[in-house]
Order: sequence, then C-alpha cells, then structure tokens
Amino acid sequence: MGIDTVNLGRIDLNLLVHLGALLTERSVTRAAARVGIGQSAMSHNLARLRELFSDELLTRGPEGMRLTPRAVTLLEPVQAMLAQVEALVSHEQTFDPATAVRTFRFGLPDSMEILFMPALLARMREVAPGIHLRLYNFDASRLLDDLDADEMDIAIGYDAFEQGQLHHKRRKLFTESYVCMFDAEKTGITPPISLDDYVRLPHVLTSLRPARNARGIVDEALEKLGLRRSVALTTPRFLTVPSLVARAPVIVTIQSRLARRFAAELGLSLSPLPIELRDVTVSLLWHASYDRDPAHAWLREQVALLAAEL
Repeated sequence: MGIDTVNLGRIDLNLLVHLGALLTERSVTRAAARVGIGQSAMSHNLARLRELFSDELLTRGPEGMRLTPRAVTLLEPVQAMLAQVEALVSHEQTFDPATAVRTFRFGLPDSMEILFMPALLARMREVAPGIHLRLYNFDASRLLDDLDADEMDIAIGYDAFEQGQLHHKRRKLFTESYVCMFDAEKTGITPPISLDDYVRLPHVLTSLRPARNARGIVDEALEKLGLRRSVALTTPRFLTVPSLVARAPVIVTIQSRLARRFAAELGLSLSPLPIELRDVTVSLLWHASYDRDPAHAWLREQVALLAAEL
C-alpha cells in the first residue's frame, strides 16, 4: 500500500512523539516534562492532536486525565512505532526484552517449526511478552532473495547456502544425522533394518522440492549401489509423517532429532540406516543489515541457546 505523501507532509511528525508522551503519562504536565517542553506548549500540541484525530484523546475524570476509547486503540501502535523509529536512528541502541514491542518474521520448514517454536514461544511469553513471531514456510531456492527483499527477518534452513554473499550472515546451529523410522508391528521389522528390507518396503519421502524434482539424498545413495526404492507417498510437510508411518507398513528416512520426538509420542521404532548419508547442517540465516540490531541479535542468541538444548 502506497503512502499518501501529500497528507503526510501536512503533519508535524513531532506531534506523534508528544502523543506518545500524553498517552503514556495521562498528564499534560508530566508529558511536557517527559519530552522537555513547557506545559503550555504541550497543551497547545494536545489541541492540535485532538483536531488531527477528531477526538478528545484525554478527558478529565475524578482521578485525573483518562484516555478516550480512541486513545486506547492508539496507545500500543504509537509506542511500537516510536520504538522502531528510535531504534532506526539511534547509534547506541539498547534493548529490553521485557518491554520491547516488535514483530519478527521467521522463515523455516515445518520440521524446524516443530523442533524450535514450542520452546521459543514459551521463552518469549516468559521474558519478552511484547515480541510477536510470524512464521512462514519458504522456498529454499529463493531464501536469500527473500532476505535481500526484507520479506523475512530470520530463517532456519538446511545445508550451508554456499551461494550466499557477504551480506548474508549464517550461524551454524547443529549438524543433523538421519535414522529410519517405522512401525515395527505393521512392517514386521525390528531394528536394525537390513538393506534388503530397506529397499523392499515402501517409503514416505519428505521433499520441499517441486514435484518434478522429488528425489532425495536416499535415492542418490541407493543409485550408487545400483538400487532403487519404492516411494508410496511424497509430502512437503514433516508434520504429517508420524501419522503416515504409524498407520501404514511404510518407512521414512528422517532427521534424528525430529525422529526421536515423533517416535516417543507414537511408539514408533528407530533404526540406523543401512546406507551412508552425509549429515546435514542446520543454520540460522539473516541479512547483514540486522547484524548490529540489539533486538535481532538477542533473538538470534535465544534460538542458538535452544538449538544447544536440542
């Protein structure tokens, strides 16, 4: 949505600073002291704000000034906007998670959402209740472009993203290995699974690639051995995998941390793989523009601490 620059140009944006002080202090005298102007000047600005918003904003009550319903709706967005402007222009930014009001956009596959977000949400509600997390799935082939376009703040992705440039920042969180997961009763298999059974049984394949490229690292490893597997179902969503495996005589090759969580919840069996697969690196990615942003840096550290606990 475009900004109406003509109307915005008619507004003294300093009024928004004074509005924030008035809404917070609910007193002309205290608001004036907060921003360092005289009481009469603040009274004049309150009159201008009332005209701008076509609302009284502050009215007198038996216990002093009180906010009108319209002013109540303005309080949070005005405070958030002023905090963002202050962070934008401040050279010595400070960040207090207990009082910060900010939205962070996370790009991550649902496998990482399952691993990280329950604990991260609990952490945010405990120490940073004003932080809002907005989650997006992403196309790995466009991830770096999305960071460049400021369409997300932080991403958690697989592999090293060697195509990244200097302004693409990366922090390794952990290295992930693979295991095989299945229902022992339905498949008639007990761990460890043999190569013959691994090839014989139908597989569930999790792939974020387009359907025409729905081949995984398992297929590449088997091809080197002159073998092929049968894939019964391909899905881009890891969240459905445990239910699929629990109900049908199929197997899935899946990251070990995720597998342990699913197996514990549904009583599924885990087995080492009968083939060699390279480990995969899980990394935190962001744009260098946010490198020194104290709120951004704090949130990155929270994610890294949770990764260490995993």
